[in-house]
Order: sequence, then structure tokens, then C-alpha cells
Amino acid sequence: MPRPEVLEELKTAEGTAAEIIESAEADAAQTLAKARKTAEDIRSAAETEAAELRRERIEGAREELATETEAIVAAAAADREETVAAAREELDGAIASVLERFERVVNDQT
Repeated sequence: MPRPEVLEELKTAEGTAAEIIESAEADAAQTLAKARKTAEDIRSAAETEAAELRRERIEGAREELATETEAIVAAAAADREETVAAAREELDGAIASVLERFERVVNDQT
């Protein structure tokens, strides 16, 4: 093969190689852009899911706290009623004792 034809084939091969490289670089850039977009979508979805999970956990904790608070208040009310009843029983006894002493004092003086 004569030299001018070899040179021409080399130039054509170099041009083809340059086109292949350019196409590969464009594909790589496009693939990278798609990967970044996918990663951003995944991150965004994960953040949304995490926010929802956090909201659900807080709501659950609030409900649990409200239930526990109601139970504590109910127990405290029951204890209060028992204490009041016991105090009334003691009050009746104390009044009877005071009246008894008063009557003794009055009887002793008459």
C-alpha cells in the first residue's frame, strides 16, 4: 500500500477513534448525570421517609404519654378519694372524742 493511502487510513482511523472517544465521554457524562439524579431522588425519598417516621414516632410517644397521664391522674383521684374518706372517718372520731371530753369537763364542773 502506498504511503498516501496509509496516511489517509491513519487519519480516518484517528477521526473514528476521536468520535468514539467523544461519544464515550458524552455517554459517561450522561450516565453520571443520571446517577447523580437517581442518588438525589433516593436521598430525597429517604429524607421524606425519615421525616414521616419521626412524625409517627413523636405522635405515638404523645399518645402513650397521654394514656400514662390519664392513668396517673385516675390513680391520683382514687388515692385522693381514699384519703378524703379516711380523713372523714378520723374527723368523725376526733369530733366524738372532743365532744366526749367536753361533756366530761362540763359534767365535772356541775
